[in-house]
Amino acid sequence: MGMCSLSLLESRLRRDRGGLGPDVCIDSRKVTRGSVFVALPPVGVVGEHAAGGAAFIHDALARGAGYIVCAPEQAVACPADQVEVVDCAEPRKALGQLLRARYGTDLLSFPLVGVTGTNGKTTCTYLLAHLFEAAGRKTGVLGTVAYRWPGHVEDAPMTTPDCPDLHAMLAAMQRQDVGIAFMEVSSHALDQERVAGLEFSGAVFTNLTQDHLDYHGDMDRYFKAKARLFRELCSSSAVRVVGADNEWGRTLLELVPEAWGYGLQAQPAGAAFLGGEMISSGTAGLRLRMRYAGKTWELHSPLVGRFNAENLLAVQALALGFDLTPADFQCFETFNGVPGRLERIPNPANLDIFVDYAHTPDALVNVLTSLRGAGFQRIVTVFGCGGDRDRTKRPLMGEAVARFSDVAVLTSDNPRHEDPEAIMADVMPGLKGAGQVLREPDRGTAILKALDLLKPGDVLLVAGKGHERTQQIGDVKHPFSDQRIIREILGCA
Repeated sequence: MGMCSLSLLESRLRRDRGGLGPDVCIDSRKVTRGSVFVALPPVGVVGEHAAGGAAFIHDALARGAGYIVCAPEQAVACPADQVEVVDCAEPRKALGQLLRARYGTDLLSFPLVGVTGTNGKTTCTYLLAHLFEAAGRKTGVLGTVAYRWPGHVEDAPMTTPDCPDLHAMLAAMQRQDVGIAFMEVSSHALDQERVAGLEFSGAVFTNLTQDHLDYHGDMDRYFKAKARLFRELCSSSAVRVVGADNEWGRTLLELVPEAWGYGLQAQPAGAAFLGGEMISSGTAGLRLRMRYAGKTWELHSPLVGRFNAENLLAVQALALGFDLTPADFQCFETFNGVPGRLERIPNPANLDIFVDYAHTPDALVNVLTSLRGAGFQRIVTVFGCGGDRDRTKRPLMGEAVARFSDVAVLTSDNPRHEDPEAIMADVMPGLKGAGQVLREPDRGTAILKALDLLKPGDVLLVAGKGHERTQQIGDVKHPFSDQRIIREILGCA
C-alpha cells in the first residue's frame, strides 16, 4: 500500500490486457474488491457545479477499491495504509490511459471514425455504416439512437458513452471482428474527456449552429470543443473532412489545413475539396452530381432536402479517403433514412407525416425548407423546447417555425424540471409572425389536433423528439413515442 505512479498502474493493467484485470470505475457503486476508482473532477458546466468523484472516495474504499486515482489535493486525504494512491493533475485524461491499458483499445484492429457537429451526426454515421456494409465490412455504430455492432444492439442513453463504457464497447467490437466503427462525438463528450485514450483514424465535421450554450457559454467555446476532435485526437494519417458551407467549418479548415472540404457552395481557397450540385430535389428524393480531382459522378437518394445532400457529401468525402470509389456510392439508392430523422410515417389515410429530431433553430430551418421545397400545399409543425436547456434558442425556434410553416402547434418536448407553460411563453415571441398558432402543453393532444387540421396536399412535421421513446417530466421518463401516438390516432399501430 502507499503511493503508486500512473505508469506503473498502467503496466499492471496491461499485463491483463483484454479486460481480465481489475475494473476501472468512475462510479463508486460499481467498485468491487481490487478495483481502480478514478475520482473525476466536477464537470465544468456553466452555471452548474456537479459533484466531483472526490466526494465518493470513502464509499469506494468501503467497497474494497485497490487503487484511488485522484488530483493531488485529494491524494493527501487518502489512507495510504489501506489503498494504493495515484495522484495526477488530470484524472480525466488518466482515466483514458488506464482504460486503453485494460481493454487494449490503444491497439484497435479497425479504424475508428468520429463524427461531430450540431446537426447531421446520426444520419452520417448511419450512411457510413450502410456504405461500408455494402462494401463488405462489418461495422459498429455508437450514437444518439443506439449502440450496435454484430450480435449486439442497445438503446443509447447518451450520444457518446462514458469513457469506461466506450472502451468496453470498442473492445467488444474487436472481439466480434468489426472492420470499422463510426461514432457520434458530442461537444459534451469532448469537453469532458469521454473519448480520452482513443485515437481516431477519421473525423467528420458537419456544421455548427447555436445549441448547448447552457453548457458551453458561447459559440467560441462550443466550437473549440468540437475542434479538439480534429486538432488533438486524430492520428497523423487520419482522414479529416469538414463541411465548408458553414462559417465555422471554414474556420476549422483554416486551423486544420490537411483536412478535406466538402460542400454545395464554392471551394475555399487552398483546400482539397469534394464539390456537389443538387440536380433535383423533391418528394422522390435527391439527385446529386459530385466532382473531385477531375472526376464527376451522379447518384440518387430517397433522402430529401439540402441538409441531406450535405450529409451525403460528407460521407462520400470520408469514404474516398478510405479508398472507396464512386461506384460504391450507388448503394445510397437503397438507404431510406434513420429512425426519427425526417422519418415518414405510412398510414391508411395516405397523409404525409414526418417525425424528425430537429430541436435547434438551424435544424428546424433545414427540415422545414426541405419540406417547403418538396411542394406541399401547407406545412403544419408540432414542436416544443426542452426544459433545463438553453433558453436563448427558444424564440429562435419559434421564428424558424413561423417563417416556414403555415400552422404552428406549440407543445411540450421534455420539460424536465420546468413548467411547460413557462417554456412555451419563452417561445411565443418568436411566433408573432406565424399565420396560425395553437398552444397545447400535452404533446399527445397536440399531435391529435395537428392531425385534425391536415388536408390532402398538406404535410405534418412532428419535431424535436425523433427516435426518443420517453418524455422526461421532472426526474421521471414516461413512455412516449411520437411515431406510436401518430399510429394509434390513425389506427395503424
